[in-house]
Amino acid sequence: MQSKKVIFALLHSRKVEDLMEILTTIILMAVIGAIVGGFTNYLAIKMIFKPYHPIYLGKWRLPFTPGLIPKRRDKMADQMGDLVVNHLLTAESIQTKFLNSNFQTEMTVLVQNELSNVLTSERTLNEVLEGWGLSEGQMKTEQYLNNWIESKYDEMMGTYRDQPLKNVLSPELIAKGEEKIPVISRLIITKGVDYFSSEEGKIRIQRMADDFVSGRSGMLRNMLQMFLGNVNLADKIQPEIVKFLKNEGTADIITALLMKEWHKLLEKDTSLIEEQLEKEKIIRIIKGFSYKVINMPVLFHSSISELTVKIRPYLIDELTPKSILLSSKWISGKIEGLMKKLRLNEIVREQVSTFSVQRLEEMVFSIIKSELKMITFLGAFLGGLIGVVQGVIAVWIL
Repeated sequence: MQSKKVIFALLHSRKVEDLMEILTTIILMAVIGAIVGGFTNYLAIKMIFKPYHPIYLGKWRLPFTPGLIPKRRDKMADQMGDLVVNHLLTAESIQTKFLNSNFQTEMTVLVQNELSNVLTSERTLNEVLEGWGLSEGQMKTEQYLNNWIESKYDEMMGTYRDQPLKNVLSPELIAKGEEKIPVISRLIITKGVDYFSSEEGKIRIQRMADDFVSGRSGMLRNMLQMFLGNVNLADKIQPEIVKFLKNEGTADIITALLMKEWHKLLEKDTSLIEEQLEKEKIIRIIKGFSYKVINMPVLFHSSISELTVKIRPYLIDELTPKSILLSSKWISGKIEGLMKKLRLNEIVREQVSTFSVQRLEEMVFSIIKSELKMITFLGAFLGGLIGVVQGVIAVWIL
């Protein structure tokens, strides 16, 4: 009886040892598999970027160096350039964006706000130009205007100097001149009546009459004195002159004379007009007229707000939306050719080729850090699971 117990204890201890050996084998293979699987995945992830440069043993380059990304960076740059141009940043997508009503509304509001800030500024035009690095704006503008007037005058006279004045002036200006002749005629008559009706005019008439009488022979002078007696000649002549000027036919006569002289002037060569008036005087007259119209001191010393107060609503509320719409249509129509000239694929390729691989690795890992850890863990888990299976198969076979 005692011998049976001894035999059973020996058999039981043998089974426990075998079981412990089996468990040890399975656990060991699972650990090894987990380590191999996890390390393999970890190494594979690291080899995507590292090493950054090839490693040589003498003249022999170690395989898998540099890493995948550094090794294929040029090809990746080409592929990314084509991807951006052909699929991401296409001409059609940009055209759609520019023609999108929401985009146009946003751009209109943005431009209106910026334009409003500029047009309501209390800074003078001089101050704005100085802020842009353009000093002495008024003087330079006057110089530019003077040079422009002189060059345009020489250009025009070079073309029309040998032609009649009527070919130089526009038909509208000629018609405007003819319309003004009756007005000028009435103005001359009005001024003449006012002058000869005045005391100054009467004195002038008396002087002219005295000069006329004193220049005649003694017999004619005596006859005039005999007929007129002590009557002042100016008292006789002044009413007649005024009556003549007020006569309706006088205005027609003056108008006809002025019209005749106007047509004679139009038939004259432009060179003759230039000679009579002198080139310097003509240019000086044009410059003086331009200065009166533009008024440089007021223009450059007034605030932007004052200069634009009348046109500000039109610029902001009407012109800006129309400009944005037209600009969007124009740009969308030119975008394909513009993109070809920009060669975006080359820009992307150059940027990718020069981009630091280390920086790219940091960016990628910062984004998918947790996912990469899961991949490493999954490799370890699968490796451990495979190790367990291998351990079971090994124990079964053995």
